[in-house]
Amino acid sequence: MIDLDATPPLMRVQSLSCAYGKRNVVRDISFDLWPGEVLAIVGESGSGKTTLLNAVAARHTPSAGHVSFDLRHQGLQNIYEMSEAQRRMLARTDWGFVHQNAADGLRMNVSAGANVSERLMALGQRHYGQLREQAIDWLERVEISPTRIDDRPNTFSGGMRQRLQIARNLITQPRLVFMDEPTSGLDVSVQAKLLDMMRTLTRQMNLAAIVVTHDLAVARLLAQRMLVMQNGEAVETGLTDQVLDDPQHPYTQLLVSSVLQP
Repeated sequence: MIDLDATPPLMRVQSLSCAYGKRNVVRDISFDLWPGEVLAIVGESGSGKTTLLNAVAARHTPSAGHVSFDLRHQGLQNIYEMSEAQRRMLARTDWGFVHQNAADGLRMNVSAGANVSERLMALGQRHYGQLREQAIDWLERVEISPTRIDDRPNTFSGGMRQRLQIARNLITQPRLVFMDEPTSGLDVSVQAKLLDMMRTLTRQMNLAAIVVTHDLAVARLLAQRMLVMQNGEAVETGLTDQVLDDPQHPYTQLLVSSVLQP
């Protein structure tokens, strides 16, 4: 259990809003994220959850509000007051981003080993033997055979590509990973295996995560806390089990009841 009184937040989102032209897609969202905590952002398609994720991950500039991240030895800093170079370095070190479509997060024309070790090379590592050794270690950690290290991702199944993308992101030991519908489009058995692996890795690494999903079962399995979005607004937030077992907002009640229906 995280001691909120003793531990400063890893990330603080304050009054965040995003607009496309005159249309407000995200309106006045605020939350804190703590080290080692997994937060699920749930809602139907079009609720604004992916736009919120992209704004928090510095992939889409918000129209209002602030996003602050706890830089090592510097405390909370507004990421939108950083230079572009500083944000790129943050994305290579303390952050990871797992795309819904694994092909968007991988280089499909290079080997699995090159994909995994690329972030290390971007940080200046050049020793081929060490890079290959670390890549093999991470392939094994995401349950991909080291014999596939020289194979390209286009020869992998959908589940293997997603696991490769996760290895690519986690090799630099980030403190926060963003995940956009990481299990979407996968077979049920593959989803279960991937979720179990993600839950194990977040716990082992004390890794914080923000997971966007429309699947309440994914939220229950992975996340300690949950934020429910409807039409760009946060309509309910709280501990995951509490929200799912005793939803207070009519929209959350509808989401939960739709899952329970035979």
